[in-house]
Amino acid sequence: MALFTDDAPPSGEHPHRPGRSGRAGWIVLGVALTIGLILGVTPSPYVIEKPGPVYNTIGAANHNGTETPLITIPGETVYPTKGSLDLLTVSLVGNPDNRPSWLKVAAAWLDPSQAVIPIDAAFPPSVTTRQRDEENQAMMVDSQQDAIAAALTNLGYDYPTVVSVVSLPKDSPAQGIMKAGDQVVSVNGAAVADIAALRKALKANGTETPASIGIVRDGKNLTVQVAPVKSSTAGAVVVGINVTTSYDFPFDVKIQLDQVGGPSAGMMFALGIIDKLTPGAIQGGADVAGTGTIDQAGTVGPIGGIRQKLEGASAAGVDWFLAPADNCNEVTGHIPDGLKVFAVKTLDDSLAVLDAIRTDGDLAKLPTCPAG
Repeated sequence: MALFTDDAPPSGEHPHRPGRSGRAGWIVLGVALTIGLILGVTPSPYVIEKPGPVYNTIGAANHNGTETPLITIPGETVYPTKGSLDLLTVSLVGNPDNRPSWLKVAAAWLDPSQAVIPIDAAFPPSVTTRQRDEENQAMMVDSQQDAIAAALTNLGYDYPTVVSVVSLPKDSPAQGIMKAGDQVVSVNGAAVADIAALRKALKANGTETPASIGIVRDGKNLTVQVAPVKSSTAGAVVVGINVTTSYDFPFDVKIQLDQVGGPSAGMMFALGIIDKLTPGAIQGGADVAGTGTIDQAGTVGPIGGIRQKLEGASAAGVDWFLAPADNCNEVTGHIPDGLKVFAVKTLDDSLAVLDAIRTDGDLAKLPTCPAG
């Protein structure tokens, strides 16, 4: 049966033969498909940051096929926990050997939960992917030790601390005077208990006169003279040594988290340790997420990927978020609906937020990162 419509072609035209406009449309479509295909396979000079997995520091995660607590404290009294103290991660899509296509990059540009960054910013040309992964893993191990130190310090435990030199840059003012393996014990006669104390002592010394630095080298106590210089980092005073801190804790605290690197989980690990060593849930059983580096003194430092972590917390259904105060400029204007972001500078600030949540206290009195 033939079907007819009011817009049938006039007599003499051929209804099934495309005219010029039809051929032009097919050409445009073909060009678009070709461009799309090229963009879909052509590597870009970018990588993509997106929200990664969320882990509950007072919960468990998969380790070698078994659900294993992230924090265990064998031999010590630990208390039941409720709710969650979540750490957030950022997943990186792409690396120098497998760069994302332009099509993936274009899609990420349109997604507010993702960020597109130059590949050299994530993978400096002089650093291999393996080296970067190893460095991130080392930072995670160091941050876990600092988290344990911060938690135990907050709870009133005493323990020895050792500040050791790990390396010296080529242009270091301490070159030929200090060396890797030296333990730094004092500056101008004042004991150095941690890296923060070392920085404070060097700042007090200034750059006008050499600093007398007490060290232990091969078991011998020595005093060396080094002339400090101004660093390009916020005007800090330094002697050109890369140092690390090691602790002799009064008991073992084990942290187990696979496939996650970097230092940004430090604060949340410290809160998880305090929760396990303290009767009752420190956040009243609520679900709280957060991020931030931590040092032995409990100072919370800024981190990268804060916007992706906000989106990860929102997707996990969390209502409260603890953010380093120094990250507020990146947070404001990018807070997902329903998420309340508190600005914290110290571990005590974070505990104050959790206490207010637990007791239904006045949260309006606590510092926040403005929504917009």
